[in-house]
Amino acid sequence: MRKDKKILGIVPARGGSKGIPGKNIKNIADKPLIWWTIQEAKKCGLLDRTIVSTDDEEISNVAVNCGAEVPFTRPAEISGDNATSVDLVLHAVEYFRQKGEEFDLFVLLQPTSPLRTSEDIRCAIDVLFDREAEMVVSVTRSSSHALWTNELPENGCMKDFLPKRVVNKPRQEMPVVFHPNGAIFAGVIDRLENNRQFYGDRTFAYIMPKERSVDIDDMLDFELAEVLLNRSIRKDHKISEER
Repeated sequence: MRKDKKILGIVPARGGSKGIPGKNIKNIADKPLIWWTIQEAKKCGLLDRTIVSTDDEEISNVAVNCGAEVPFTRPAEISGDNATSVDLVLHAVEYFRQKGEEFDLFVLLQPTSPLRTSEDIRCAIDVLFDREAEMVVSVTRSSSHALWTNELPENGCMKDFLPKRVVNKPRQEMPVVFHPNGAIFAGVIDRLENNRQFYGDRTFAYIMPKERSVDIDDMLDFELAEVLLNRSIRKDHKISEER
């Protein structure tokens, strides 16, 4: 069955990052941020094509140098702050359809998750097939329980901030909760075209460890990811030397 399914890998990388200027091509552990995702996508071995969807010429040039295809420039109407990931996936699918090339499945890999590995991508695709899922979303265990979070009023008053049932309740007695980590979204293209969302009755989780789940949004995330990447590089180098 898998051999009959064509899979399109998409790395979204628009320009104009506000939190970290030039984030997607900023060097991290001596490589452009986007390089890490492109290399693991190619190493996965299950994606028929790996493309970068971008509206930015500089990102496009870097992506090509990193070994990715950049077959089009993403239109401005799906590159702004209000554009969704669903929009860019369906745009890429329709682009290839107009060229006479059809895909059955997509795998969306955000470059802001540089610690995600090729094995993670393969495992997420396994969940898609093994569970007969329509969508798979990567998640990681949350450090803070959802019941310990709330909005704050302008004056910062914490009256009724926590539900009474969790006040003074030890962490060990709280149920384990997870949150999407932004690393992998995979699914069946015709279901995405019909539902236009990643979450539904046949969406299943692929659980990733915390150390591979850093999603870079600000410089603190960036610095943490760089430390973990360098640690991983040293570990891989040591294993290679031992062999």
